[in-house]
Amino acid sequence: MAKVVTLAHYYTTPEIQQMADKVGDSLELSLFARDAEADIIVFAGVRFMAETAKILNPNATVVLPDRGSTCSLVEQTDVTALKAWRESYPDHVHVSYINSSAEHKALSDWIVTSRNVDDIIAHLYAEGKKVIFSPDRNMGAYLNFQYGYDMPLWSAVCEVHDKFNQKALDEGFASVGDLPHYLIAHPESPLPVLQQADYVGSTSGMLNWVKAFDKAPESVIFVATEDGILYNMKLARPDLDIRQAPIYAGCQCNQCPYMKLNTIEAVKRAQQGQGVVIDYLTPEQIEAARVPIDRMLAFSERQYALNVAVKQPEAVPA
Repeated sequence: MAKVVTLAHYYTTPEIQQMADKVGDSLELSLFARDAEADIIVFAGVRFMAETAKILNPNATVVLPDRGSTCSLVEQTDVTALKAWRESYPDHVHVSYINSSAEHKALSDWIVTSRNVDDIIAHLYAEGKKVIFSPDRNMGAYLNFQYGYDMPLWSAVCEVHDKFNQKALDEGFASVGDLPHYLIAHPESPLPVLQQADYVGSTSGMLNWVKAFDKAPESVIFVATEDGILYNMKLARPDLDIRQAPIYAGCQCNQCPYMKLNTIEAVKRAQQGQGVVIDYLTPEQIEAARVPIDRMLAFSERQYALNVAVKQPEAVPA
């Protein structure tokens, strides 16, 4: 019988996370996919994640539950134009965010996730390298601001994170009156939002920040990222008032439409081998894309002690 392993990103719904053998952020899931002894990997996420799993574990059959699960960062990037842009900076290292297509990755020198991007780019600058960064303009702008880099940036954005804005945040902060409040944000958010944040980091980083929160218990924590992670935060800290940051007029309803295509029915079908099989990447494309990913993973495994053991997600409290 074929061994099926199901992976789910934090941005999927609680019901999907409960169906998974592993729930995590992009870095955790990439490592898990690489080392999974599976015949079939069902990736409840978006297409670039499933492609990454196939690149790292080419002998497995990788299935994406829904054909429409793409990413605005991929859709906004024309690979031909990207290639010309890269070639216009011949003396620069091309660092690409993992939220990118396999073709995009093959044009990169390094791949990064939101968890390790700070460390990897600092490492490159410490070596005297010059860097160009793609595809996320907001993340690159934050890095340039925060660390004084001068990286040329590609111009694509995450359509979910780009909706967070300073005016809506100010209104949200005012709505809680005198209660202490904090903002944590994903680096795909616009720079004015990140400049107000008490913490900027990956989905796992934000989750760990919430777990370790030890300020006034009546505090309100606003979270500027896709709402899926709030399930994990509230499960870990039911004692805290955790809210998604508003995007306009107090609206706390910012979801990734592509992640939410991972329905229970779609994932069940994928576990039976029915879905989008990632079988269109050539061996040459896989090899070219794997080089910068392996470079990232080797760096991250040196820097972080990541626990990639299989762990079933906790059930929703009754």
